[in-house]
Amino acid sequence: MLSALDRNAERWALLVFYILLVTTMVVEVIRREVLAYSSIWGEELVRYSFIYLVWIGASAAIKDRAHIRIDVIFHALPHRGQTLLYLLGDLIMLGVAVAVVIWSWHAVETSMRFGSVSHGLRVSMVYFLLAVPIGFTMVSARLVQSIWRDIGSLRRDEPPFTGEKLFD
Repeated sequence: MLSALDRNAERWALLVFYILLVTTMVVEVIRREVLAYSSIWGEELVRYSFIYLVWIGASAAIKDRAHIRIDVIFHALPHRGQTLLYLLGDLIMLGVAVAVVIWSWHAVETSMRFGSVSHGLRVSMVYFLLAVPIGFTMVSARLVQSIWRDIGSLRRDEPPFTGEKLFD
């Protein structure tokens, strides 16, 4: 079960938020164009679903090494150099991710303390503000996995994992 969760956690979460986003947008467009009526909650739900999509998607990109990077230098280096460069990038990103989790948690705590709610949904803002620390915690976990995988590649003197190719 842990293996399936490791493989598909982001995919399932992304699917849920994407379906929520698209369904809400379709309903709101129909309401606006056919019924000449729109709601503030629909726009809010789409916005917050998109925010969760972005941060969970960042974790999925880290897992598959699908994030945007300039890889011209990688092709000029031997496998060991490529792995070391990937490790350096992952370590820097891990530092940034941990800092973001710490700093974004302050916004969540402030929202909890003052009880702020969203304007349209009238739901606690904590649920929406948690998108950033949750997303970057997932990013941190995936970066630790990536670092561990790269250290193993260095020890075995293998080429580094370069991710799944979408197109060749």
